[in-house]
Amino acid sequence: MNEISTLCGIEACAIIYSPNDPQPEVWPSEPKVQRVLSKFMEMSEQKQCRKMLNQESLLKQIIIKGQQQLIRQRNENRKKEITHLMFQYLSVGKVFDNPSLINLNDLSWLIDQNLNEIKKNMTMIQIQEGAPVTKNGEHGYMHHVHGLENTIDTIQNQH
Repeated sequence: MNEISTLCGIEACAIIYSPNDPQPEVWPSEPKVQRVLSKFMEMSEQKQCRKMLNQESLLKQIIIKGQQQLIRQRNENRKKEITHLMFQYLSVGKVFDNPSLINLNDLSWLIDQNLNEIKKNMTMIQIQEGAPVTKNGEHGYMHHVHGLENTIDTIQNQH
């Protein structure tokens, strides 16, 4: 309790009952325990209960947090697995090993997410560079970004 009190910067006390000893053990001292309990009892019932947990509710909170962490980790692992699958397909140039419908759907979702991110980044770069941007049929004028077309032409000429 001393470490908790020091680390958290709070006033704390403990009353420990033992089945072998009829007199409870108190920490830090009986007058200090009385002072902490008096402060607690002076609070409104709403404030008293606001952060109060029993062992069951504490364990439930810990379990819920653990389950949320597990879901996040599974999602992250699945995204990495599908990203790896995508790069395998890109390196071979075709889909192989008869992937499941779930894998193909997840791959489609990941590709859509990546394309959306690319489009967003391209729009931001075009805005910064002043290139022409077409969005929903509306035209805006900006300076064109040069260089990418030449790279694409070079790659196409090599094949």
